[in-house]
Amino acid sequence: MNSDFEATSQNNPPSKAAAPKEGPVARSIENQTAKLPSDMFLWLAGATVVGAAALRVVEAFKPIGKNTRGTLSNFVGMWAPTILLFGLYNKLVKVAGSDRVSN
Repeated sequence: MNSDFEATSQNNPPSKAAAPKEGPVARSIENQTAKLPSDMFLWLAGATVVGAAALRVVEAFKPIGKNTRGTLSNFVGMWAPTILLFGLYNKLVKVAGSDRVSN
């Protein structure tokens, strides 16, 4: 089921005048992130999950003091979605980066 938008976008690539131009900062970020392997982000996110679990176990054996038990492990555990988003951005840059339009 192709929609009208898909049919027109495949037949008519965006012209250089209609496409927004990327700035030098965005272009340099895309050039650097395109060099990174995509699975690196998956491994890094998995490492943060394992690290958060290890911190949770270590924090469980600390004496009960202030209500800080689990805060470091929660902080590290929240890195995984951010890293996965960076990986998604990396994949989007590789597949459909702005260099396709500007070059």
